[in-house]
Amino acid sequence: MTNTLGRADFDVIAGWVQPGETVLDLGCGDGALLKLLAAERGVRGWGIEIDPANVLAAVANGVNVIQSNLEGGLAGFEDGAFDHVVLSRTLQTVRHTQGILAEMLRVGRDAVVSFPNFAYWKNRMAVMAGRMPVSEDLPFQWYDTPNVRFFTIDDFDALCVEMGVTVRERMVLDDKGRQIAEEQNFLGSLAVYRIRR
Repeated sequence: MTNTLGRADFDVIAGWVQPGETVLDLGCGDGALLKLLAAERGVRGWGIEIDPANVLAAVANGVNVIQSNLEGGLAGFEDGAFDHVVLSRTLQTVRHTQGILAEMLRVGRDAVVSFPNFAYWKNRMAVMAGRMPVSEDLPFQWYDTPNVRFFTIDDFDALCVEMGVTVRERMVLDDKGRQIAEEQNFLGSLAVYRIRR
């Protein structure tokens, strides 16, 4: 399955979600991922989004959405309520990283996380040239970015070990959306993880 949205991580996520499963998409934006999963996989999905314009866009896309701040946790959801809880390209904007990951793993059987890899070689080159990187996966200038932290694939692996989280699957992509198998922390622009307790 290839989506028309230009989001290679959506293709990876859709490949991991089985037909008819339940999905909670945190920071769902305009609901594009849930719309894709409903159309292609027949999932039952819900989104959480803080931005009012995105909430309206998600509703217009036919997505069930709750306007809420992820920093408050997922207390309104029961343990194991979803097959997958997704946080795509949003983890770097969350202040309480371990807390949201723990909540995702409480509420979902599997958690799926995608994030830009700050150790990508082009990002390293930008920093070595004296500038903060701006790329497809890090599209903001330093002064207007929603990102509160920058981390690498190796950093996320270490966090999973520290939290006792099992990495079920990991897909690392370059800036063209191609899978990277070797030297992933150096050659990978975007990482997509499927994790479980």
